[in-house]
Amino acid sequence: MRTAIGYRTLAAIAALLTLVGCDISVDSNGNTKVNGSVHITAGQPPDDARSVNGSVRVDDNAAVKSAATVNGSVRLGAHATANSMKTVNGAISLGDGARVSGKAGSVNGDLTLGDNSEVAGSLTNVNGRISLSSAHVAGGISTVNGNISIMGTSHVEGGILVEKPNSVMFNSEDPVIVIGPGAVIQGEMKFERKVKLYVSDKATIGSVTGATPIPFTGETPPN
Repeated sequence: MRTAIGYRTLAAIAALLTLVGCDISVDSNGNTKVNGSVHITAGQPPDDARSVNGSVRVDDNAAVKSAATVNGSVRLGAHATANSMKTVNGAISLGDGARVSGKAGSVNGDLTLGDNSEVAGSLTNVNGRISLSSAHVAGGISTVNGNISIMGTSHVEGGILVEKPNSVMFNSEDPVIVIGPGAVIQGEMKFERKVKLYVSDKATIGSVTGATPIPFTGETPPN
């Protein structure tokens, strides 16, 4: 499991679009823009929602195909659906009960999954916090510099990978990984750099490579 999910291609396309215009909508329905946010309301036929410099917001109970931007956040409302979610510089969030049938990832940004939300593919970033609250990730989680918090009845299949940083993206602080009470990690947790790994005595995990779990009781680890 690696974090290469097409960000370089997306950034290259974005750079090209930036050169050809500004503050314009490049489709008739406003779902694709160069500069500006995209807003998808419930009841619209599912389509791609894309921006270069702007956020993508999908309302509660709405549906899109892909939701992607370069500089901006991507938000999926409660019980909304998407095939994939991507950004380069920005956060990704899923509201309660939202579902992504493929991958979700950012290069520089937090990833937040609400109660009963689901990512059927992988969940990845390089820099930024990853937080799950009673959520399901079926394709594994990977990061380089991000802290990870797996709380509630979250279930992660495919394990967790914290990759070794290169000199460009190196963060001197050790990532903090917390597996809370009731959480289930199915698959290997592999750490290619030093981390602080806290695992609740009421969590269920598989094998661990590259770190020694620090057990804790209660809802959160000690400060």
